[in-house]
Amino acid sequence: MRGVLHKIGDYVVYLIVRVVVCVVQCFSLDACQQASEYMAFLFNDVLCVRKRLVDENLRHAFPEKTKRERRELARKMWAHLFLMVAEVAHAPRELHGINWFRHVTIENGRSFFKALQEDRPIILITGHFGNFEIGGFLLGLLGYPTFSVARKLDNPYLDRFISDFRGRTGQFIIDKNTGYEDVVSVMEKRGIMAFLADQSAGKKGAWVKFFGRPASAYKAMALMSLQYDAPIFVCYATRRDNKPLNFTMRMVEALDPRMLPPEIKTVQQITQWHVSKLEEQVRLAPDQYWWLHNRWKTYGKKFAPDWVLTH
Repeated sequence: MRGVLHKIGDYVVYLIVRVVVCVVQCFSLDACQQASEYMAFLFNDVLCVRKRLVDENLRHAFPEKTKRERRELARKMWAHLFLMVAEVAHAPRELHGINWFRHVTIENGRSFFKALQEDRPIILITGHFGNFEIGGFLLGLLGYPTFSVARKLDNPYLDRFISDFRGRTGQFIIDKNTGYEDVVSVMEKRGIMAFLADQSAGKKGAWVKFFGRPASAYKAMALMSLQYDAPIFVCYATRRDNKPLNFTMRMVEALDPRMLPPEIKTVQQITQWHVSKLEEQVRLAPDQYWWLHNRWKTYGKKFAPDWVLTH
């Protein structure tokens, strides 16, 4: 009986999400942007959702900002998150293979598209910054399917819905817990693996500095780059001119394992390199980063090595 009720509950949540998506798609993006600002005020100033964590993260990242400035930045972050949801809902209807260039400008993309013609796998690294869904969506439209690692949602109906949504243009999700062989297959077949690289990897991760604080990062990207001779491209899609569904997709920098600079040789150094690139970009548009994301876990000071804590 409990299992049946659980399934019914999951399906009800799924129906609610579908209805919300339909409602969002009924309104223009300009209306969605205005609504996102109201929702941002509600979540940030009235409900104070994760207020302490967001303010703590901003205080450490930007110690020069006043409390009022941090509160305004937090509100802008919430507006960005709600608008991002609306953009994802509208993207399949608004963004097509014949008009994508009206919505997305690609910067520094020559080396990336050149690498796509080589007989090598590619590792794309992004983070909870800008609209990371748009990058995979666009590459799919251009005929370059990507594979991403993510944990399956507990709700099977929602998980299937989101997977189908992403798969329309060639974005495929590999289960984080059971997909190791699938990842290996993508690399061996010289495909494109994309990673959200700013998630905590726990006490066994590579310890790096992110905004001057110790953070645990996954080693997998660096290890696979070295093992499979795969160049790493760091890229982000950030909203430009504060206009909905208008982005600059920036290929920030590339790291080729065949031509590593003298100061970047080890897994630790490669990991710090791409984490530092994320920090540089976030500083340019801090309102588009997920500051409610608990990037710096409380166990950081307990397990981080001394060199991370003291330098």
